[in-house]
Amino acid sequence: MMKPYLIGITGGSASGKTTFLSELMATFEDDICLISQDNYYISRDLQEKDESGVINFDRPESIDRKSFHNDVLRIKQGLVVEKEEYTFNNPLVVPKMLTFQPAPIVVIEGLFVLYFEEIKELLDLKLFVETESHVALKRRIIRDKEERGYDLDDVLYRFEKHVMPAYERYLRPTRHEADLIIPNNLHYKNALTVLRGFIETKLSQQRI
Repeated sequence: MMKPYLIGITGGSASGKTTFLSELMATFEDDICLISQDNYYISRDLQEKDESGVINFDRPESIDRKSFHNDVLRIKQGLVVEKEEYTFNNPLVVPKMLTFQPAPIVVIEGLFVLYFEEIKELLDLKLFVETESHVALKRRIIRDKEERGYDLDDVLYRFEKHVMPAYERYLRPTRHEADLIIPNNLHYKNALTVLRGFIETKLSQQRI
């Protein structure tokens, strides 16, 4: 198997990364392996709390950085990786054991993909999904209620105290390092079409 082509995709919380990637993955099926940083949060009881006693997941230190890096290295070497799904302590979700299979294209997704230097240096292509804050807030309210069981007050508090400060401190400064910025206030169809074409070309080259 040839060396996989690694694509990193980042952006603010609720910028639309997951939806964008779902459509991308549906196009290529077994030709793409997706590894999400969301499955590498350290145990909830080890997470730091803010002055109000609320866990702050929007810190680089909230991620098991070493395991994240090691698994990206393993998949790049053509090895199978297994990882238990992280459910943010949502009692309605039973964690699954995830299996990451080697593939010609590997997508690494998460808030700190470009912030973590050891991850960034492994990437062949770097993408940044950009969304205005009010759009991201609306999406986060819907997502966190459905997927993580947070009520509205909790979502608004985290967005103001954790999400936006983290974006300004850790994420926005990495924007200039992206090879492609994907605006996602209304739609990302054109960017998705461009990326699909690029990946198809890469896959064709690997098959020669």
